[in-house]
Amino acid sequence: MGQLDRKTRKLAPKDVKIRISAPQERLYGTWIGGSILASLDTFKKMWASKKEYEDEGKKVLHRKTF
Repeated sequence: MGQLDRKTRKLAPKDVKIRISAPQERLYGTWIGGSILASLDTFKKMWASKKEYEDEGKKVLHRKTF
């Protein structure tokens, strides 16, 4: 029994069944999410090229993302 499990059981009512899980995918969740986001056409429309940034500065980021 880990620390999170012990503390949760201590706070929860006695009749509540506690089950804590940590799926293996959590190690790669950020990468998987970023990969999915990067593959979306709508996300690609938010990209700013180096030239656009040089011409407009940080305003281009606001224009493309908001």
